[in-house]
Amino acid sequence: MKELAELRYNPLLGDWTMVASNRQKRPNMPKDYCPFCPGSGKVPDTYDVLIYDNDFPALSPNPPQPDDVATPLYRVAEAYGKCEVVLYSPEHTTTLPQLPVAHIRKLVDLWADRYSALGSDPRHQYVLIFENRGPEVGVTMPHPHGQIYAYPYVPQKIRVELESCRNHHGATGHCLICDITNEELRIERRIVAENDSFVAYIPFFTDYPYGVFIASRRHKSAITDFDDTERDDLADILKSVTAGMDALFDREFPYMMVLHQRPVHALETGVYYHFHIEFYPPLRDRDKIKYLASSETGAWAPCNPTAVEETAPRLRAAIAQARKGRRG
Repeated sequence: MKELAELRYNPLLGDWTMVASNRQKRPNMPKDYCPFCPGSGKVPDTYDVLIYDNDFPALSPNPPQPDDVATPLYRVAEAYGKCEVVLYSPEHTTTLPQLPVAHIRKLVDLWADRYSALGSDPRHQYVLIFENRGPEVGVTMPHPHGQIYAYPYVPQKIRVELESCRNHHGATGHCLICDITNEELRIERRIVAENDSFVAYIPFFTDYPYGVFIASRRHKSAITDFDDTERDDLADILKSVTAGMDALFDREFPYMMVLHQRPVHALETGVYYHFHIEFYPPLRDRDKIKYLASSETGAWAPCNPTAVEETAPRLRAAIAQARKGRRG
C-alpha cells in the first residue's frame, strides 16, 4: 500500500483530518544514537536553538496529489503546509525547565521568527507552536524539543475560541481572555505564578487537574507583538511554571503545551483574540494518569477529577520551591 499524505474533510464537524501514513515509520530512538545531538551528521556541530525539518511530516510544501477517492460528499485536499521540529538545546537530557532564562529567551525569539516566516506564506492559515513532553503523551524522541505546524486551514478548536472571543467582544466590548485573566487575578486562589508581563493560573473551567494557562497582562494577540521585556518575562514564566511542575511530584512532568495566537492572515482578530499558552498535563497524581475516555472523546464533555482550587495551591507552592533553588 502506498504512503498517503492528504487532507480529508469531515462534514460532521466541519473540519479537516490529516492523513499521514508515513508517520507510522517514526522510530523509537536508539539507545546509542540521537539525530538531534551534535555529531550525528543531522544537525550542526554547535547550536543554541535550532529548526529541524520534520522527517515524518503530516504537512509539507510539496505534497503529493491526494488519492482519487473524493465524492460530492467526501472532499480531499493536498496536505500543504510545514512541520518543523524546534530543538531546545544541543544537550540531550536538558529539558525546558532546566535551561537558563537567557537560553529560553532564544527559544522565544525563534518561535517569533518562525511564526512570522511561516505566516508569510499565503497558503498557511494558522501556525501552531507546541511541545509534547514525556512518554505519557507519546513522545518517541527524548531529546528536548518542540514542534511547529503551519496549517492550510484554521483548526477547529482555534475557530471555536475565536468565535467565543468575537461574541464576547461584540456583547461587552472586552477581550474574553483579558476578562478571564482579570477574574483570576481578582479571585487569586487559582494563580500559580506571575511577573510584570504574564500571569499563570489554573483556570476555573480547565478539564486537567494541572491545566495551566499563561496569558499576557497586556492585550497582545501574537508572539511577534511582544517587546524585549515581555519576551524576557515570557521566558522567565515558562521556566517557573515547568520547573514547578517537575517539583510537584519530584519527577519529569509530562505535558502538552500549545501557544494560541491569532491566525496569520486575519489581523482583524487581534482586536478580540489574545495570546495565551495552554498546558494539558495528563498527571492527576505522581503515578496516576487522567485518561480521556468515552464521554470526553465521544461527546467532548470534559471531566476534571479534582477541583482546581485544590490543585492550584499545590502547584503554586511547587513553583515557589523551584524558584528558590533555581539558577538563571
